[in-house]
Amino acid sequence: MTVTLATKPMLAKLQDDVPEGDGWSYEPKWDGFRTLIHRRGDSLDIISRDARPMNRYFPELVALLTEELTTDCVLDGEIVVAIEDGLSFGGLQMRIHPAESRVRMLSAEVPASVLLFDVLALDDEVMDRPLSERLALLDEHFGAPRSIDEVLARVASSSPLLTTTPRTSDAAEARTWLTRYEDKGLDGVVAKKLADTYQPNKRSLVKVKRKRTCECVVGGYRLSKDGGGVGSLLLGLYTDDGVLQYVGHTSGFKANERVELLERLREFEGGGGFGEGRTPGGQSRWSSGKDASWFPLIPVLVCEVAYDRMMDGRFRHAVGFVRWRADKNPEDCDYNQAL
Repeated sequence: MTVTLATKPMLAKLQDDVPEGDGWSYEPKWDGFRTLIHRRGDSLDIISRDARPMNRYFPELVALLTEELTTDCVLDGEIVVAIEDGLSFGGLQMRIHPAESRVRMLSAEVPASVLLFDVLALDDEVMDRPLSERLALLDEHFGAPRSIDEVLARVASSSPLLTTTPRTSDAAEARTWLTRYEDKGLDGVVAKKLADTYQPNKRSLVKVKRKRTCECVVGGYRLSKDGGGVGSLLLGLYTDDGVLQYVGHTSGFKANERVELLERLREFEGGGGFGEGRTPGGQSRWSSGKDASWFPLIPVLVCEVAYDRMMDGRFRHAVGFVRWRADKNPEDCDYNQAL
């Protein structure tokens, strides 16, 4: 094969709605870890989207793939972990642990599976072939895709598992997935052109996520990298017993906005915000040495943000700032509006 470990996965750009027309194929966007799987002779490598080796975290997948992949190949897919009611990204995150003993324990207690959706090589490189041909190869070697319900049931009952991901050519059906399977581990919908070749590291695919908005209390902020402005606003929602819980952050302000925002927030610095409940985190193995210090604010400012979903009481992804809501009472910013 001519494909190397340096190959990067094909990426997607975000759109507001599912594209329609001839020549599209639609797949679930699973809430898991994107992976490229390389098999060469006796060598097997499970590689993350950012080119990090993943073998040590998923020994059950190493065993499964070593047995199932009987020819040299490079496959594109998603690593997922199932719980009773669907997929669990939280359970998947637990698998990335420095202690080998814990990794081994979790591999037995919370086994992972791989959902395949593309092939870059199968004996020979096929990235220059259209997606329609690559999918035919995938189905021939790993079985035709089942429905989402069937895949979820198989992953929950048969982990670890290697199978093809569901897909449809019906845009209307794909659009229903956004709401029907949202609480089962579906992170959105991916649309692909059947005529397209595989284009590593290019945003040639389309992803669609369900968007919502809610009002949050601004309980603190972090400085920008240069320290001259606000890098992100730290957001909170009240529980039924009146405790402000940290739920995520919003950023992406322009340079002049960051400076102006810092001047505005100075007068609200102080306690009374986060403290009793969940607070913004400090350093961890996920922060890669980044400065995680933050400044608490008196909980009187409210802003509206756009988000796609919540998980374990906080925003699953970064959220977008929409506008300030001076007309909103901070105490009204509770979980009931967001769940």
